[in-house]
Amino acid sequence: MPAVFHQQVTILGATGSIGASTLDVISRHPERYSVFALTAHRTADHLARLCLRFSPHYAVMTDGEAAKELKGLLQAGRCATTVLEGEQALCFVASAPETDVVMAAIVGAAGLRPTLAAVTAGKKVLLANKEALVMSGQFFMDAVGVSGCHLYPIDSEHNAIFQSLPRDFRRRPEADGVRRILLTASGGPFRDTPAEKLEMVTPDEACAHPIWSMGPKISVDSATMMNKGLEVIEAHWLFGVTPSRIEVVIHPQGIIHSMVDYVDGSVLAQLGNPDMRIPIANALAWPERIDSGANTLDLFDIATLRFERPDFDRFPCLSLAYQALEAGGSMPAALNAANEEAVAAFLDGRLGFCRIADVIAATLERNGWPRAETLEAVLETDACARSLAREEICKRSAA
Repeated sequence: MPAVFHQQVTILGATGSIGASTLDVISRHPERYSVFALTAHRTADHLARLCLRFSPHYAVMTDGEAAKELKGLLQAGRCATTVLEGEQALCFVASAPETDVVMAAIVGAAGLRPTLAAVTAGKKVLLANKEALVMSGQFFMDAVGVSGCHLYPIDSEHNAIFQSLPRDFRRRPEADGVRRILLTASGGPFRDTPAEKLEMVTPDEACAHPIWSMGPKISVDSATMMNKGLEVIEAHWLFGVTPSRIEVVIHPQGIIHSMVDYVDGSVLAQLGNPDMRIPIANALAWPERIDSGANTLDLFDIATLRFERPDFDRFPCLSLAYQALEAGGSMPAALNAANEEAVAAFLDGRLGFCRIADVIAATLERNGWPRAETLEAVLETDACARSLAREEICKRSAA
C-alpha cells in the first residue's frame, strides 16, 4: 500500500452543496486530509458552524459586513480561526504555501481570480467552477501548463470522462483513439413540459431539479440546459476535443455520468448513483480510490437505461453555447456573463423564463467579442457583456 501523505485543503465556496460534499469526504479520512481554509460570500452563521467543527487556519468572507459578523461568532465560540475578507484574501488562501489542494467551488465569474491564483501557484486544483474555464479558455489552460498545476474536473460529467480516458491522456484525443465525448444530461425539470407552459415557469419550479440538489443559479442553468452548454465548452478545453465531437445525450436516470467513444467501437462509461461525493473522492485521492460515503449502485434496481437526443429548439441556451464555442474569441466569456445576469433577473422576478435565452442571444449579437489574451481583458469582456445584458433585460422587463 502506498504511503499516505497528509494534505491541507482550501475550499473556495464552502457553504454550497459542493463544499458540503467535500467536507463530508474529508471528514471520513482525517488521516489524509485537514482543512486549511474555508470561504463564503455572506452566510456568516453557516461558515461559523463549519469553522467550529473543522478548525481551519483561515476563514474568508468576500462581504465585509459578513466578515465582521463571522469574527464575532467565532470569538463567542472561542474558535482560533483567523477571519479575512475580500477577493485578495480568497487569492491568498488559494495560493498559500500551506495549501496542498484547492476545491474551486465558487459559482460563476466570481471564482475566476482565486481559481487562477491556485493554478498559478501550481496547486492541485479540483475544478467545480466551470465558469472560470468557460470565461478564460486557452488563457486558463496555458496557466495550467506553465505552472505544473494538477487539474481535476469535479462536474460529475467531466469527472466521468476523466475516469473513462487513458490515465496518461494529454489532451490529444486523436493520439489516444478518442472519437467522441458523450456528455449526459438529465434534461432538467422541464424535459417533458409542454412548450407553451414554459412561459409561465416560476423560479421555484425551475430550481426543483429531479435528481441533483444544487444552488439556485445552477438549478436554473440545468432547467434551461445552459449548464450543459457550459459543460460542452468546459469539455473542449479540458480534453482538447473539437466542438463537433462533443455530443450531448439526454439520460433521465442520471446513472451514466458521461462516456467516451473510441475509434475501435468501444464506448467507456462511468456509472454511479447521483452523488457528488463520488467525483470529489476520485479527484482528491487520484490515482487511488477512497470511500466517498456514496451508496453502492444497484443495477438490478435500475433495470433499464433511457437515452434521448436533445431538442435544441426547446432549449435554445444549449444551441447558443455551441455557437459561442464555435465562434471563439471571448464570446464564451460574454455568453457566461449574459447568462448570469439573465438568470439573476429571472430569480428576482424581473425576467420570464423563456426570455433568458433571448437576452443572451441579443447580448452576443451586439459585439464582435475578440479573443481576450489576459485576465484583465477577460474581466473587461465580462463587464461589457453584463452591461449589455442588463440593457436587454430592461427592454424585456418594460415590455
